[in-house]
Amino acid sequence: MPEDHANSWEARAAAHSFYGFTDLPSVRERGTVVVTHGEGAYVVDTHGRRYLDANSGLWNMVAGFDHPGLAAAAKAQYDRFPGYHAFFGRMSDQTVMLSERLAALAPFNDAKVFYTNSGSEANDTLVKMLWFLARAEGQPARRKILTRKNAYHGVTAVSASMTGKPYNEVFGLPLDGFIHLTCPHYWREGRPGESEAQFTRRLAEELDEVITREGPETIAAFVAEPVMGAGGVIPPSEGYFQAIQPILKRHGIPLVSDEVICGFGRTGEVWGADALGFTPDAIIASKALTAGYFPMGAVILGPELADRLQVAVDAIEEFPHGFTASGHPVGCAVALKAIEVILDGADGAAPLIDNVRRMTPVFEAGMARLAQHPHIGEWRGRGLMGALEAVADKDSGTPFAGHLSVSERIANTCTDLGLICRPLGQAVVLCPPFILDDGQMDEMFGKLETALERVFAEVAG
Repeated sequence: MPEDHANSWEARAAAHSFYGFTDLPSVRERGTVVVTHGEGAYVVDTHGRRYLDANSGLWNMVAGFDHPGLAAAAKAQYDRFPGYHAFFGRMSDQTVMLSERLAALAPFNDAKVFYTNSGSEANDTLVKMLWFLARAEGQPARRKILTRKNAYHGVTAVSASMTGKPYNEVFGLPLDGFIHLTCPHYWREGRPGESEAQFTRRLAEELDEVITREGPETIAAFVAEPVMGAGGVIPPSEGYFQAIQPILKRHGIPLVSDEVICGFGRTGEVWGADALGFTPDAIIASKALTAGYFPMGAVILGPELADRLQVAVDAIEEFPHGFTASGHPVGCAVALKAIEVILDGADGAAPLIDNVRRMTPVFEAGMARLAQHPHIGEWRGRGLMGALEAVADKDSGTPFAGHLSVSERIANTCTDLGLICRPLGQAVVLCPPFILDDGQMDEMFGKLETALERVFAEVAG
């Protein structure tokens, strides 16, 4: 740890900060990286060191860390009307305009929007909406939520129950009624001799069997990320959504697309559902919705769910749920600007989604090149999001022993080289900002390649 004394930034961080989702042995050994500001795709720490942030903050800072238009939109709205709620029949004009924009962007014919402060809260809100609706329609048993193992949907008690990660066991989660199906990761979950098409068919059959076993009248929804993000950037097997959606429709179960990571351009399309070729019944949005410049989430309901929920709400004359900052006018103003920057082009610049599409083949080529390493078992991804899976043996896909902390070592070595990436299980994840250029792409892959070589030489000999 640099500057190991009481007044260093590292010591001050350790003294009074409680860390979430952080490898504590690494922090104790290396100290916290305390950042002071950003410059485009880079962040700068208290020692003046610059890091290319190939994690876009936390998937969200897609326009970089100093976008003048987004900062100006926030400042202008703070000057005009700095805060309000969306309760009691009142909301800001910015909230109204953002709802109109999101309804126009949604992949269904019409939509209604409910705002939260995060993706976790949006998923939590969705479940409450579905439970409310089920009771109002005389189906109080319709409470179960289907998701997938390795999926990530948030950290509230409900959204953590949706998350199919074993670490939630330390909280006594999941709650009853949250069912995790097989992760649609063909490379890791496919059986010997099983083709990808057979794997997809097996997962569809599993879904049908679980619905039949549990009773379709007890299931409120199936919630899925188009591409699993915090599970390790896992695109589903070929034809997955086309195989499961008819089963859900036959049983009258809504399909909800959790677009917290995929939404607003990460896959090269507006929605991950567009990229994967399906139309959901509702969407969960956050992260790139404001390009990370304001905490915000949204539940975007398709017309059938919106109409049914409206009938249920009318019966008791309110929906008794919300957050103080729901539909915050500054957040909505920032979101409107972020959507403009990403999808339309703003202030004379081309839309950032155009750069995502231009850089995706470059990104894929870099990932494929690094995947030739004998200790990379697979590269996978979609658009500007990808993962390299470290393995002790490439032929069998055998992972390294857990105590070696291979992905954490790779990420720490990258940090030493001035690159921020994310370890997830045995994988290293990249999800760079949408503004990345060719030179920065070369820098990212060059530093990651150096880190891979160093770490694999240590752990594999």
